[in-house]
Amino acid sequence: MNPTRTGLLEIMKKMGADIQVLGLREAAGEPVADLRVKSSALKGVTIGHDLIPHTIDEFPVLCVAAAVAEGDTVISGAEELRVKESDRIATMSRELQAMGALIEERPDGMVIRGLGQGGENGRLNAADKAQSHGDHRVAMSLAIGGLTAEQSMTIADTSCVDTSFPNFEKTLTDLLTQPG
Repeated sequence: MNPTRTGLLEIMKKMGADIQVLGLREAAGEPVADLRVKSSALKGVTIGHDLIPHTIDEFPVLCVAAAVAEGDTVISGAEELRVKESDRIATMSRELQAMGALIEERPDGMVIRGLGQGGENGRLNAADKAQSHGDHRVAMSLAIGGLTAEQSMTIADTSCVDTSFPNFEKTLTDLLTQPG
């Protein structure tokens, strides 16, 4: 819950996400909390340079959320994302377009035309050959996006996920199989 790392929460709440912050406390000198997240219809938003520094690492999953939201999400002031583990603007544009997302790439960001209609969240398609591009955050975000597809999807080169979340696949599977 470090204020320099909570941009995604702020943006997702603006999009209409049902996220509750519970048990705010300090651990190892850092503010931490538990999050309760419930399914909700998302709406497109405008994200400017003021929020980008607080969403650098979460940008790929933000793109997935925008792709299934209703309406356009406009991202600008994000040139810095072109020099991360991969060019995250180009990478997410290309990979999500392969999944049926409508994206206009721009030098400093993108416009994502959400697939949601009438308040119902849209669904992405399973890509034939999804690629992580060696970027652990892209790989995990594509896995989340793939959950909206009706068919299963394979993502190449996911060993990079171990960099930041060694048990990601098991944790995701556990979440999907929990009752309720």
